[in-house]
This record gives sequence, C-alpha cells and structure tokens, in this order.
Amino acid sequence: MQLDATDRRILAALQRDGRVSNADLAERINLSPSACHRRVQRLEAAGLIAGYVALLDLRRIGKPTTVFVELTLSGQSDEVLDAFEREVARVPDVLECHLMAGSADYLIKIVAADTEDFARIHRRYLSRLPGVVSMQSSFALRTVVKTTAVDV
Repeated sequence: MQLDATDRRILAALQRDGRVSNADLAERINLSPSACHRRVQRLEAAGLIAGYVALLDLRRIGKPTTVFVELTLSGQSDEVLDAFEREVARVPDVLECHLMAGSADYLIKIVAADTEDFARIHRRYLSRLPGVVSMQSSFALRTVVKTTAVDV
C-alpha cells in the first residue's frame, strides 16, 4: 500500500493519541470527518494500524523495574526454537522477546516490582524455559528514551 502525506499525518497523529475522536483527527489533518474515517478504516484494513492500546505507567501499577535478559539456547533447530518461543510467550511478565543475531539467541524484556520479584520470575519461569543453556540479566537503571511511535 502506498502512503501519501495525508496517510502519514493520520498515522503520526494516531501514534501520539490513539483515543483522538474522528472529528478532532479530521480537523488536525485538514480533512472532512467522513474522508478521515474512510482513510483510517483503509489503514486498519491494510494492517498498517495493528491495534489500539492503553499505555500504563509501570511505576504506578507496581512494576517499575525493567530487566533485559539475554538467553543462549542449546541449538538453533526449529524444534528448539519453537519450543522456547511457545513457552516464553506464556511468561506473564515478558513484554518483548526478540530472536537475535550475535552472541545471544534471544533478548527478552521483563518488568518486575523489584529484584525479589525478578528472582521469583527467574525461578518460576525463566529457569524452566526449554533449551536454555545460559542467561545474563541486566537491570535498567533509568529509562532515557521510551516511545512507541515510529517516523512515518
């Protein structure tokens, strides 16, 4: 799908405020509400807008600690990777999991209440993930940049 300047303005505006009303969005990008609505529907149908979410304040919900864990698996076979991916998707505190190039096979991002909570997550979930031969955890001291918006 080819994006024109208006589509890009719509996507940028929705990334800043996914709850904006269609009328306000149309006004911001200088379109009629009906034309704006049609464009948003087209962007959704094309899969460019994957969904809408509420971004929570992790401190206020009691999960201020972010931990990045590098995991190395016993091998790279489809069976080993599939088993790991199936199980890591079930760990409730994992926000992201990425198959990596480089020294680690996977990088996962976890949120926890504190170091004791991470120790619980490690014992209950991470240490039981299939195929894992080593793990290295790094605690984020401070978040410098955090966004979900991409340049369109």
